[in-house]
Amino acid sequence: MNANGPNGPRVAYIMSRFPRLTETFILYEILALERRGLRVEIYPLLRERRTRVHPDGASTFAKAIDLMSDEEGELVMHAEARELLPRVHYGGLLGWAILRDVGSALVRRPIAFLATLATVVRCNLGSPNHLLGGLAIFPRAVHIGAEMRRAGITHVHAHFANHPTTAAFVIRALSGIDYSFTGHGADLQVDQHMLREKIGSAAFARAISADGRQFMERLAPEGAAARVVVVPCGIDTASFEGPRQARGPGSPLRLLCVATMYEVKGHRYLFEAMSLLTERGIDAVCWLAGDGPDRAALEADVARRGMDDRIRFLGRQTRDQVIKLMHEADLLVVPSVPTASGRREGLPVVIMEAMAARLPVVASAISGIPEIVHDQRTGLAVPPRDGAAIADAVRRLATDEAMRASMVENAARLVRETYDLDVVSARLVELFAAGRAPGTT
Repeated sequence: MNANGPNGPRVAYIMSRFPRLTETFILYEILALERRGLRVEIYPLLRERRTRVHPDGASTFAKAIDLMSDEEGELVMHAEARELLPRVHYGGLLGWAILRDVGSALVRRPIAFLATLATVVRCNLGSPNHLLGGLAIFPRAVHIGAEMRRAGITHVHAHFANHPTTAAFVIRALSGIDYSFTGHGADLQVDQHMLREKIGSAAFARAISADGRQFMERLAPEGAAARVVVVPCGIDTASFEGPRQARGPGSPLRLLCVATMYEVKGHRYLFEAMSLLTERGIDAVCWLAGDGPDRAALEADVARRGMDDRIRFLGRQTRDQVIKLMHEADLLVVPSVPTASGRREGLPVVIMEAMAARLPVVASAISGIPEIVHDQRTGLAVPPRDGAAIADAVRRLATDEAMRASMVENAARLVRETYDLDVVSARLVELFAAGRAPGTT
């Protein structure tokens, strides 16, 4: 299929950073679109570097846009991203080219410029993160929009409903280029400032689960709810297939958790489950892949429980390393929880990856997770914040071979049919070409 034919869309993607180790699903989505003939230009708002945990004294402004200087970390680069580098348009938040395009926009369309700036301010009052971040990226968004017009871009897609979609909103208002966006989890649940306006002006708003769609539909202005569509994130299922390493006689049960170390990931309840498994005489180890701001506190928790020999912190892992871990583990645990701030998961991509690797899954029944973890059919669903339920599910999977075999086959079939990148990219190309979700105005 040649999606970039004479009448096809010319699409640009906007995200906070690119490439980003914790957001490889964006990279692989773009690569899948390119395999369908769609040439994608990429406009990160900031250049990606290794994650830095902001000290308690960091300013609200720095936290809002997560600024990092050149010396604060090395560039993270995925091998697959290198082929896209010629079409990645990096840039700062200010500079002569940006000031030139801002001045030009202000002179050519002063009313639209000031009205758009006023909307960003008015709709984000009460949210320091969204307000300061929106003001910080406003000049760059004006510049990006001008660059896109010069490049003949016909559609912009933003990943995450916060700052990237604010940029897309500004681009549409001042450059006339239609946009869409993907809302994931915390970007929807924690702070809804300006979300109504973003849904209302978007060609379509993409939710990655039915749960996310329902959330956005409730916030959509009149007549715009039909523009909210479900297109899940996808994975290259074939990449996760391969021979599994069987557990030898007398070897411990191998649990795997792949997650950034934030409160929403629920690591503490997995630790509670590990303690209970030990008390019940079940020999198990747990591998933690990932890093994050809570790592030191989690390591202290493991030490307090006296489980240093049972729970291993592996740190950041590449995609290939995660695949290897999935082939060696006996089950994946996703103990996600809602937080007091309202942060919730959307639909963790790691669940799809584990299912494609035929790794049994135990996961919390919250947000979009029950849409893929069908209890006792494609995985075992447990209540959030319930270490005992996790321990019970782990024990059940370890002892019921017939159920385990049935679940992994059902899960692999579901992922191939619904969450494979070929399926997802075909739907996205259709939506980009249509401009607006079918049946909407």
